[in-house]
Amino acid sequence: MSEQTSTAAKIGNIVVWILQIVLAVQFVLNGYALFTDQFVAKFDDIGFGQWFRYFTGVLEIAAAIGLVIPRICGIAALALAGIMGGALLTELFLVDKGGPVLPLVFMLWALVIAVYRREQIFGLVSAVTGKK
Repeated sequence: MSEQTSTAAKIGNIVVWILQIVLAVQFVLNGYALFTDQFVAKFDDIGFGQWFRYFTGVLEIAAAIGLVIPRICGIAALALAGIMGGALLTELFLVDKGGPVLPLVFMLWALVIAVYRREQIFGLVSAVTGKK
């Protein structure tokens, strides 16, 4: 590997870590907000009950924490992309006057991280399944 390639890889890694940290902070705040009364009406509109609001908050905070743990950051990003995919579909089909833009942006952001961290995802899957 040349020195120039090595430098580019290091810079790319730093940029992705910044993206991960910013996204993690955002989802700790989003997850916390789900434990307040701010989203009660929205989850009433969704129709799954308030337990789903708490469940979503726990998932968002857990994925946010996972984003800053090197061994699991890729799978956490993939999980967050899935959560945001569900939020996107919910905004499109279950919420009156839903706003699908933010879930779409966050889903794409998380997918960018997951793609960049794909080696961590493959390594974690190999470790869990015992396959190489």
